[in-house]
Amino acid sequence: MHAAREVFTEAGYAEASIADLVTRSQASVGSLYHHFGGKGELYLALFESFHREQMDLATAAVAAERGGGEQDPMTLFLAGAKAYLQSCWDGRDLTRRFLEGGGPDGFEEVVRRRTCDWVRQNTSLLRAEERHNGEALVHTLTTVAGTAGREVAKCLTASRARQLSEDFLELMARTATPREST
Repeated sequence: MHAAREVFTEAGYAEASIADLVTRSQASVGSLYHHFGGKGELYLALFESFHREQMDLATAAVAAERGGGEQDPMTLFLAGAKAYLQSCWDGRDLTRRFLEGGGPDGFEEVVRRRTCDWVRQNTSLLRAEERHNGEALVHTLTTVAGTAGREVAKCLTASRARQLSEDFLELMARTATPREST
């Protein structure tokens, strides 16, 4: 997987070759096909692994806040979003690659399914059914978090990524704050 990460982030999916993957991993062609079925399946496995890692980090951040006694759904969401944005910076090579598009047949469908999973998780976390415009809020915040991740991954320095993350988190918090009736 480490070799796949290097090859795919350097060359992209279309330009990566089986020969490059085999050479970099020091594995045999037969081993690659045995374990992954081919280049496309390896790319999907890399995406799934990275996505799972990102979600685990966000879930752990939410759990830590809950463990500290936090109950506010938006505060919990922001803790998870902050961890997600940090993972986008830490894994910026893969974040950029996966968000640029391109990939094997079926990749876009896998991304759509994972996004739906993320929306469902945020719907539960934010207790959308209890909020006015809850469903719209979940979709808005999830979309903003995804966009923020892409932009953070494009930053040239850690300090810029941190500042941009803080700006996005502030805007998400303001978006979720109910307006006072006039």
